[in-house]
This record gives sequence, structure tokens and C-alpha cells, in this order.
Amino acid sequence: MVAMNQMTDVAHANMFAFDNSYARLPERFHARLHPTPVADPKLIRINEPLARELGIDPARLASAEGVAVLAGNRVPQGAEPLAMAYAGHQFGNWVPQLGDGRAVLLGEVKGFDIQLKGSGPTPFSRNGDGRAALGPVLREFIVGEAMAALGVPTTRTLAAVTTGERVLRQDGPLPGAVLTRVSKSHVRVGTFEYFGNRGDVEAVKTLADYVIARLYPDVDSYRALLETVIERTAQLVARWQLLGFIHGVMNTDNVSIAGETIDYGPCAFMDRYDPATVFSSIDRGGRYAYGNQPRIAHWNLVRFAQALLPLLGENEQAALASAQEAINAYPGRFEAAYFAGLCLKVGFAQKREGDLELIGELFRHMADGRADFTLTFRHLSDGHDEKLRALFDNAAALDVWLGKWRARLAEETVSPQERAAAMRRVNPLFIPRNHRVEAVIVAAQARGDYAPFDELRAVLAKPFDDQPAFARYADPPQAGEEVTETFCGT
Repeated sequence: MVAMNQMTDVAHANMFAFDNSYARLPERFHARLHPTPVADPKLIRINEPLARELGIDPARLASAEGVAVLAGNRVPQGAEPLAMAYAGHQFGNWVPQLGDGRAVLLGEVKGFDIQLKGSGPTPFSRNGDGRAALGPVLREFIVGEAMAALGVPTTRTLAAVTTGERVLRQDGPLPGAVLTRVSKSHVRVGTFEYFGNRGDVEAVKTLADYVIARLYPDVDSYRALLETVIERTAQLVARWQLLGFIHGVMNTDNVSIAGETIDYGPCAFMDRYDPATVFSSIDRGGRYAYGNQPRIAHWNLVRFAQALLPLLGENEQAALASAQEAINAYPGRFEAAYFAGLCLKVGFAQKREGDLELIGELFRHMADGRADFTLTFRHLSDGHDEKLRALFDNAAALDVWLGKWRARLAEETVSPQERAAAMRRVNPLFIPRNHRVEAVIVAAQARGDYAPFDELRAVLAKPFDDQPAFARYADPPQAGEEVTETFCGT
């Protein structure tokens, strides 16, 4: 009966003004299919501000009709649902076919993809169930929206629903959920690899032309496309590093051509600063540790350049030279973005010789002193010396550094008030602390209680404000509260 309703109700669900440019690409780019209906969908939350930005009525989206669409039980009018084909390097190992194994792209609204994640198996599922558990859905909702509030390019969450079904994971049967994801595009480095490694030059060209037309209309060549993606990726990863964010699974199929953070799985923010920090339960070798992320991004971009090679020159030698020149620019672009951000974090209005060494010295003290990453920079912004010193096991070494730092600040004419305000704009007080996210998930899974979810989301919507009533959300985990391992959703 549910499947019949899915077809019967298509005409009644006209709540999205869809365009479907990806569906107009050749058949080998995707597999057309409907989401798999669920037993008893119930709304968790609608992201009302985002819905309004997309011209979608939040009230209608929250109605029974809307919830059926968000769960995959109804296909909205104008949608052309499909699963995208792609490949990828996973932990450095080539996998020739991946694709959307648990997601269905409904279509595009105002130039943004609308995708259901956890909507059932597809031809790319590789024996997976195609479903999502409630915990990973809430984690993506929380962290993705927090990243948006922090000013980091990211996919967004439009809504989340429970399914009334259980999914089997390593922790046993868990409540199921579906997340509605919004992105500028779901094209990945792995999408280009899928065709490039098959020698399908026509498809690589078609895909490149599509990306240019949709995302980068000012780009006038394939070399410029490569350079643009390199620049966007360098800027993105620099922002991750500046906030202590760890993606967790930087496989090439999780790298967006649009320069957005995508595929929030075992992601987390660092508490104590340590470049070797890893949260992902499957990253046993630390390939995607915090300190490795810039290098891995470079490695992934090389894979993108390889897929584009047939388009980059009249012959193989010319194409290789062009690609190498573009790729060689990545380290400098990343370092420029990262260093500029570091200067803002420590209050330097102008860059001067010796600044990088002075900032590096602070990071060494943070590592040696086991200091909290986020609060170190926030207390530095606020001039809270005692709070700052309390974060460090080696406060005496920090005091020496503070003297050097203040001498450096004295070389500039910026007033203390202006400097503090500028630093507070880039140094958040609130991040989605891993122990807080886990507490939200436990409350939702064990008791169906979403009040902690709502409160955490509200706090994280204003990450740079003091919010005295919610000061506890800024605190690092206490002994026994640490969450050191996170998991993928499959």
C-alpha cells in the first residue's frame, strides 16, 4: 500500500520548484530510481531559515504531505530522482565503482541539490542496506549547520525524519532516519575519476562542461577549472585547520568539486590540540589525522588533475606539464590562506617577518601543555590570562610566549578594543564538542528526547557570541566524558 501511495500521490506534492540539470546528463552518469518507502515516518525538525532561502514553505514541509516527501514515501512533482555514479580512492586504494549507495538526488531548487540520505538501497549499494541510523543523521545535522554558522562552505541540512524502522549496525539495531541534504552540487573528485579511469574522455568533457556551466560560469578553460577547484579546496581545508575540524574520511569520493565540506561521517572537532588526533574508528593508521589533512587534500587534487588530463593539452606531454604546474601551486595557496587566518586568530593586523615562527611556538606550547584548541584562541582574544593559563600544563612556557606576543602587538597601532573584536570574529567560543553531540544522540535514541538537540543547535547558531546562559557548552569534556572514537553511518 505504501508503494502504491508513493506513485498515486506524486501529483499532490508540488512543493519544490525543481530543475534537474544532472538528470539531463547521459544515462551512464546515474541510475534513475525512487526512494524506498519507510514504515512510519515522523518529523524530527525542519531547518526553517534554509527552507525559506530556497523558497520552500516550512509549514508545508512539516505537514504530513511534506514528511512523506522527506521520508521518500512520496516523490514530489517535478523531481527526477536518481543515484549518482562515481568511484574513488578510499584510504588510498582505488575502488572503480562506488556511487550513491544510500542517497537519492530528487532534483535542484534555486541551483542547489536536494538529496535524501538514508533513503534505501540503490544499484550502487554494494550489499549495503541503503539506510541511515538516527545518530549519524543528527551528527550531520548538528555539525553541518555549525560549520555554516562558522562561515565554512558546507552542505546543509533541510530536514530530518525518523522512519519507524530499525537498521542493523555494529551496536545492534538502531532507530532509522532520513536526512534531506542541500548542496551546491554533489559532483566529487570521484565522479571525474569514475569516467577518467575508464578512459571515457567524452564523459569527462561532458562532466567538466557541466560543472563549469553550473558552478563556475566565469571559468573559460579546463585548466582554469582545475585551478579553481585547487583554490577552493585550499581555502576550505585551511578553514578546517583554523577551527580544529577533522573530517575523518577524506577519500576522493568525499571531496566536493564545489569546494564544500561534504559527507559528514566520523567527523569531530579537536578538544586538546594534537596534530595526530584521529576520531574515525576505521582510520587505524591515522591517514586522515588533523595534521595530515592539507597533504591529503593535495593528494586528492592530483587524482582530479589526472582525470582531467585528456582535456588539458594537445598531447600527453603538454597536458602533464599543465596539470603539474597547476598542482604545484596548491601548497602555496593553502599556506597563504592558512597563514592569513592564523594571523587573524592571534590579532596581527599586518604580516611581519617572524610571525609564522611566533605562531608556531604557540602551537608547540599548546601541544606540550595539552591545551584546548578552541578556548586557547578565544581566551587569547578576550585577554583572559588566568583562564588561558589554566588550559596549559606548562603555564610558565606560555607566559614567556605571551610576553613575545604582546611585544609584537605593540608594533601595530590597532587599539586593544579593535583587535579584540577582530579576534572574536574568527575565534569561536562554541563548537560542536564531541561529547555534547553524543549526549544529544543518546537522548534522542534512548528516550526520543530532542530538547538537547534543539538547545545545542541554538547555541551553535551563534558560535562567536558569549551566551552566558549556555556557558557550559563551551567547556571541554571532563574526565570520563571524552568521546575519542566516531563511526561512519553505514
